Amino acid sequence: MTAEPAAADPDFAQTVKGAVLSMPAAKHLGFEFAWLEPGAVEIVQPHRDELTQHDGFIQGGVLGSLADFAGGSAAGTLLPPGWVNMTIDYTVKLLAPAKGEWIVARGRVIKPGSLVTVAAADVLAVNGTGETLCATALVTMRNVQPAG
Repeated sequence: MTAEPAAADPDFAQTVKGAVLSMPAAKHLGFEFAWLEPGAVEIVQPHRDELTQHDGFIQGGVLGSLADFAGGSAAGTLLPPGWVNMTIDYTVKLLAPAKGEWIVARGRVIKPGSLVTVAAADVLAVNGTGETLCATALVTMRNVQPAG
C-alpha cells in the first residue's frame, strides 16, 4: 500500500484554482472545479452548444483539453509554493461519444517528481441515468521553479 501524496503548499487548492481559472482557455471553456485534494481533482464542464459537433456531442478537442487541465491540475496540487507546471505531453484515447448534461474530468497523479510529474485523467459524460467514460488520458507535466 502506498501513502497518499502530500501537498507541499498548504494553500494548494486556492493556488491551483487561481492559476488555472485565470488562463484564457479555461475561461473560454467555462468549467469549474468540483473538488481538489492532494494529487487529485474533479473539473465539471456544463453542456454548452458551442462546444459540440453534430448531434450535440462534445467535440473531441474539448475532451482532450479537459483531460489536460484535470491531469495538470492534479499535478499542480503537489507543487511547492510559488512553483508552476506546464504540459510536456498528453495522450488522449476517445472511448465513447460525449453527450450529457455536463462533462466531468477526474485527474489523479500517477508518479510525482521534482522535475516531471505524470498524471492520468478520465473524462465522463454525466446525465440523469449515470456516467459514461468517454476518454482517458496520460498527462506529463514539467514542474518549474520561478526565477528570482
